[in-house]
Order: sequence, then structure tokens, then C-alpha cells
Amino acid sequence: MPRVSQEQAKINRRRVVEVAASLFRERGINGVGVVDIMASAGLTHGGFYGQFANKEALAAEAFDTALDEDYRGTVDTIIANYLSLAHVRSPGMGCPLAALANDVAREPRGGPLRARFTQGVERMASILAGLTPRAAKERRRQRSLATLSTIVGAVVLARAVDDEALATELIEAAQTSVSA
Repeated sequence: MPRVSQEQAKINRRRVVEVAASLFRERGINGVGVVDIMASAGLTHGGFYGQFANKEALAAEAFDTALDEDYRGTVDTIIANYLSLAHVRSPGMGCPLAALANDVAREPRGGPLRARFTQGVERMASILAGLTPRAAKERRRQRSLATLSTIVGAVVLARAVDDEALATELIEAAQTSVSA
């Protein structure tokens, strides 16, 4: 079987990471296997271990990719995008903090995925703190952590309930809370 070029291998790796980022957010880390990821990327599973040490290593890289997607603009813009029914209905394209919090909580402490998740929380809190109106550094951090907890929690709960009206209420209540 012919080998792929280094350039093609990079393209394939990037594709696998992007597909995994979406599938992990949609189905959870344990809800999707290597075979599914590789098939969705249009590749055979045989090449997986030539690119990644294991599924956990892929999950950590996929988490980084998902987190890099879009946290720009004003704090109001970020919150409006985050606290939207579109975000609630599209976990595969949304924030990995909301999509994977429960899965990551079950991962062993000290593992690469938990470390990446922790860095992601710190990063989002830092972004929100940097966009918060002038206040003491400690106050901005406290407010950003409260805002992050509220918006992530609202999305997690809105995704979990089977009542559309309640999901909308959760999102609207969070919007009111973080806007106050």
C-alpha cells in the first residue's frame, strides 16, 4: 500500500481532529469510537495510531480545536451567541465547555483532557474578564467566573430538558442574570 505524503498526512490529521471535535461535542467522549471518527473523516481506522497515541490524546487536541473556534467580540456579543437556542441545538458546533463538562468530570485527575479543560475554563474566564468594565482585577475575575458558570450551566441544562419552553426560560434567565 503506498504511503501518503507528509502534506497529505497533515491534512488527514487536521480532518480527523476537526471531525473528532464535532463528534465528541455531539455524542460525548465515550459515545464515539475511533472507528466512527476515522470513518466520518473518510479514512480507515488503521492509520489512527500512526497519528495519535490514543483516543485520549485525540480528545485533548480536539478540545483545543473546538475551543479555538469563536470567542471574539464584546462580552455582550459573546454572551448573546452563547446563550442562544442555536447554540443549545447544535452541540457539535458549540462550546466544548458546555458539551463536555460531564464527560471530563469523569476523566482521571491529572490527565491531558482534564488539563486542557481547565486551561479552557481559565481562557474563557480571562476573555470575559478582559471584556468586563473596569474594576479591580479580583472583582473582574470573580464576575467572569460567575458569568462563565451561569452561561455554561444554562446551556447544559437547556440541552438536557425535554421541554422547549423550559429550555428557552433557562436561556432567558441566564441572559437576564449576566446582563444585570
